[in-house]
Amino acid sequence: MNGAPRDLYPAITGDIDTASTVEPIVPDSTEGRDIYRHSVSHIMAHAVKDLFPEVKVAIGPSIEDGFYYDFERETPFSSEDLEKIEKRMLEIIKKSSPFSRKIMDRKEAINFFREKGEEYKVELLNEITDDEVSFYEEDGFIDLCRGPHLPRTGRVKAFKLLSVAGAYWRGDEKRKMLQRIYGTAFATKEELKTYLEFLEEVKRRDHRKLGKELDLFSMNDEIGSGLILWHPNGATIRKTIEDFWRDEHVKADYDLLFTPHIARLDLWKTSGHLDYYTENMYSPMDIDGVDYELKPMNCPFHILIYKNDLKSYRDLPVRYAELGTVYRYERSGVLHGLLRVRGFTQDDAHIFCREDQIEDEIHKVLEFTIFVLETFGFKEYSIYLSTRPEKYVGTPESWDRATAALKMALEKKDLKYSEDPGGGAFYGPKIDIKIKDALNRYWQCSTIQVDFNNPERFDMTYRGSDGAEHRPIMIHRALMGSLERFFGVLLEHYGGAFPLWLAPMQAKVLTIADRHDEFAQEVCSSMRAAGLRVRTDLRNEKIGYKIREAALRKIPYLVIIGDKEVADRQITVRRKNGDNAGPYGVDEFIGMMRQEVSNKQ
Repeated sequence: MNGAPRDLYPAITGDIDTASTVEPIVPDSTEGRDIYRHSVSHIMAHAVKDLFPEVKVAIGPSIEDGFYYDFERETPFSSEDLEKIEKRMLEIIKKSSPFSRKIMDRKEAINFFREKGEEYKVELLNEITDDEVSFYEEDGFIDLCRGPHLPRTGRVKAFKLLSVAGAYWRGDEKRKMLQRIYGTAFATKEELKTYLEFLEEVKRRDHRKLGKELDLFSMNDEIGSGLILWHPNGATIRKTIEDFWRDEHVKADYDLLFTPHIARLDLWKTSGHLDYYTENMYSPMDIDGVDYELKPMNCPFHILIYKNDLKSYRDLPVRYAELGTVYRYERSGVLHGLLRVRGFTQDDAHIFCREDQIEDEIHKVLEFTIFVLETFGFKEYSIYLSTRPEKYVGTPESWDRATAALKMALEKKDLKYSEDPGGGAFYGPKIDIKIKDALNRYWQCSTIQVDFNNPERFDMTYRGSDGAEHRPIMIHRALMGSLERFFGVLLEHYGGAFPLWLAPMQAKVLTIADRHDEFAQEVCSSMRAAGLRVRTDLRNEKIGYKIREAALRKIPYLVIIGDKEVADRQITVRRKNGDNAGPYGVDEFIGMMRQEVSNKQ
């Protein structure tokens, strides 16, 4: 009503007149889904308190695709407990009790929850500045909530509790570890069924699971959380990605760099990271009485390389690119396989140009980004223009100029975008590109940022056509972002079945009997000489067993060698989808594979 959400129960009275605007919030709208799922979260808390009265309740918001509620309980919730909670929730829903909104004096509310021993609600209430607060009650269960809720519990048609995880209260590692029960809810059983099938597919494609099955990477507590060990198969894929990246950057007139992993702390004072990024940095280390810092960014190093000699306006633009490993502090609770780590490699680049060159350089970066993403199989993406955050360096005027340059480049390329107010980096606005994977999920990878501030902070200059000193403009950009994160997204996108050019083993030669070994090794040698990644399986095992084992490794091509193949000096080929092809001449098959690799298929 009048732009603000309102409950349908109790009926709206008194404050509605002929000038009021009233519109329904339907279940399949964003607001409708949030209200629906938050109401289910409230019902779950009711069920938990009924079954486990000793539990203390914390918070239970709706989230993307579901909801959760945090509880303090000494005994961990089990899968059997979740089944009991679901059963009790169904009973609450069946009663179809109304959600009633109540207003209470804040101090009275504090006393109410203190008497119930609900310390988390008391803490929340102590932070509220309003004199009055709202509550929702259904069938005797009362919870602190801004609302609104569904009219009745009986409006819930389909839900499922999914999992339990640990969660620090308020996300603070120094606070109590609570238990978080996750769930999801939809307006129809058909939607719920579709979503649960989607979750099963997500599990099958989980990069951590596939990383272990395909022997790509691992993490080890002896090394530390958030640090990745690349196994030979994973390292082979990573090398292929890096070789492609370097080759394309040389073609695009970038100069490749390598920079150290640490630097004096003063460097990060100059760059502004120590003031604006310190929560993501590690504690300094004392070396010969001087404080050094693990690098969280590569940009200051590139700036100092630029400043190593004098630059003229004719030298610009200067384009530096580096696969630079950086280290950022992430809380242990948010670390997640390759997607959230503490040490990762950025496909970093910095362009130093004149102000009249900004638009053209951003055009080139956008084209380069789209080319790289599409080469890896990401054909759909969303673009966001992120503007000035609350904490920033520089002047509002320089931010406005930088934002206008990004906006102009997007509009001239006729690229649709959405604005993300306040989402820029502390030193400049940016374009973020989110790629859509095979499961229709979006991932943040690519970014383009215009920076008027670091050139000022580092006193960067170039000699203009007028003979005077001028400041260059700095463009930060990453096409894939973190290689670790991009690898994880790529792994889930393909479900581990990489296209031929990326596959760690592109073909495997399988023999039916020992008498076929000599020809198999000859075929393998020819393929390796052609630059293909291939191995033999000469074990004394049944061919069906060998094929099944190789299929689990998701190898693109299996070359079968038996009596007929040896006699004809040809090969039978089995594709990863199970189809048999051939017979092929060895050179014919090698030529076909090389063409496929060359086309990045």
